[in-house]
Amino acid sequence: MADFTKTDIITALITPFTADQEINYPALETLTDRLLQEGGNGFLIGGTTGETPTLTHDEKISLYTNFAQFIDGRVPVIAGTGSNNTQATIDFTTEVSQIPGIDAALVVVPYYNKPNQVGMKAHFRAVAQATNFPIIIYNIPGRTGVKMDVDTIVELSHEPNIIGIKQCGSMEEFEAIVQQTPDDFLVYTGEDPQSLFARSVGGNGVVSVASHLYLPEMRQMYDVMNTDLAQAGQLQRDLTPKMQGLFLYPSPSAVKFMLTRNGLDVGGCRLPITDLTAVEQAYVLEALGEKE
Repeated sequence: MADFTKTDIITALITPFTADQEINYPALETLTDRLLQEGGNGFLIGGTTGETPTLTHDEKISLYTNFAQFIDGRVPVIAGTGSNNTQATIDFTTEVSQIPGIDAALVVVPYYNKPNQVGMKAHFRAVAQATNFPIIIYNIPGRTGVKMDVDTIVELSHEPNIIGIKQCGSMEEFEAIVQQTPDDFLVYTGEDPQSLFARSVGGNGVVSVASHLYLPEMRQMYDVMNTDLAQAGQLQRDLTPKMQGLFLYPSPSAVKFMLTRNGLDVGGCRLPITDLTAVEQAYVLEALGEKE
């Protein structure tokens, strides 16, 4: 298994598209190279920010295979494999586990079905036991319609092959997860504004969208937090409004707009996510403190 102990800023990558809505691999490689140079040390490919629900099965396999070959073991790579169908999740996770260079699978709490805690535990155990591959569970109630309780997470943390969690929730819940799970269980926040908090209470770091644009500032924040907490706190306070601004409209429309504006044409979004209108662009620029 890949060593995640030094992996604190994992970028949840967008999927760049060409004008014809094909995956733009050169743009993805250019973006990835920049993020590595800026201090990123892990990637999530095929997550929510990557517009995975709009990718076909073959596109996802091609994306994961090409990306893993490009990274070539330089940093850990996590690939999204979850769905609201347990057997389909097992099948796809098994398939992805055969791709050299994919180090773990991100498996989301089943959405739409709205399982209870018993159903969630059964789902994740079935996937972990059937695939024999490192699993990171993904708790994001705002997208799934249900929340995985702390007790459920703690119980699953003792399951072989379940190695960590991407947690989107309150700070109190995050603290409880860190406190009650094994020391080697990875605990990442999926909320950019919680980046400094997550590390300060013993979490591993953040699975980040904002790092597409603000990775140097985030790296500096983590690098100085143990020697100059006041400076780290100021960096987080400066970043928080910008991090929130990237979610004024359905993600990843704002981050794609900003990347293209900054010189890397990553294309638009696939429906049902629409590109920002001129008015929406102006609101985003204002929130990020940028001039039109």
